[in-house]
Amino acid sequence: MNTTKHYGPYGGQYVAETLMGPLNELAAAYLEAKKDPEFQREFTALLKDYVGRESPITVCNRLSAKLGGATIVLKREDLNHTGAHKVNNTIGQALLAKRMGKKRLIAETGAGMHGVATATVAALLGMPCEVYMGAIDVKRQSPNVERMKMLGATVHSIEEGSATLKDAMNEALRDWVTNCDDTFYVIGTAAGPYPYPEMVKDFQSVIGKEARRQCLEKFGRLPDQAIACVGGGSNAIGLFAGFMDDADVKLVGVEAAGKGIATGEHAASINGGRLGVLHGAKTMLLQTADGNVIDTYSVSAGLDYPGVGPEHCHLHDTGRAEYSSITDDEAIAAFDDLCRYEGIIPALESSHALAEAIKRAPSLPKDTILLVCLSGRGDKDLENILAYKKSRSTIQNI
Repeated sequence: MNTTKHYGPYGGQYVAETLMGPLNELAAAYLEAKKDPEFQREFTALLKDYVGRESPITVCNRLSAKLGGATIVLKREDLNHTGAHKVNNTIGQALLAKRMGKKRLIAETGAGMHGVATATVAALLGMPCEVYMGAIDVKRQSPNVERMKMLGATVHSIEEGSATLKDAMNEALRDWVTNCDDTFYVIGTAAGPYPYPEMVKDFQSVIGKEARRQCLEKFGRLPDQAIACVGGGSNAIGLFAGFMDDADVKLVGVEAAGKGIATGEHAASINGGRLGVLHGAKTMLLQTADGNVIDTYSVSAGLDYPGVGPEHCHLHDTGRAEYSSITDDEAIAAFDDLCRYEGIIPALESSHALAEAIKRAPSLPKDTILLVCLSGRGDKDLENILAYKKSRSTIQNI
């Protein structure tokens, strides 16, 4: 555990005094659980028997042949129970909540997959669950809203601010401050105050550990690049965790450029932000010169967040990872390519990482391996994608 609570200048605990006690209680409980073989056994057993791990890696033969360069390989988190990587983390945190004697789970969600995953484990463990979601995301991710309700969760639609992930997290934090005695806040990304960034990384590190072993077994070597989308950055930090000590493996995070960085309508905190404090941690975030948080934009609800996990900021500063950005149009094109060439419908979030691989592949030798974390499946995004294509078609016909 990162007991310094910081990654270089990033991270920490910038919260109201009323949350310091709950955060310290959480950190102590997790340090104990991490060393407890029984906790780890239960966590691992649920990943295997309930989530369906390990998830496979899939070589994109037709797509790679079409591009004429590097080989693109997918780490298939879309095949997990609930359809995304989020469940790895929610199982770990829910087990910790149970260990701590907490009776109620709350969560924030953007694309809805973390909300679904939290509602899922709440049902599994017999705990009430409430999920906070921006009103805009409620509309563009309606299938996941219905899934959460079917699983027994109460979904709160947040109208304040930009009505997206940032505002959902604000409301969840307010709930936790008020009800911390019996409530466990299941944060979905590798952001927020310590110990959340480290804890989420630990629970999601199964992605990278599996992928590392699978590449060695299948190809006899490690991938040349490990690529993942970055909003808050949980799937990316989970993938990177498996290769952090392998200097020859390039780590690539992909942010949402939205309509283009230059337009100001994007969600690329590392590429377009400045140092500040958001949701209890020092990080790179999108803000005005006066320090007010700027509303973000992305076609992808899960990447529509003005900050990023503190470890990603540190990896960027040290040069261990590089962070690019992909526009809406590029992500949608990558979504279409994977559907038509490989028969796999990816989440819009994952499509950003895929688009970066598609950009890089043609100029690289065929024996180059680009490992892409396919963080989730795209069923949830179909209405949103159809609406986006219709609007683009209308604009082009004007």
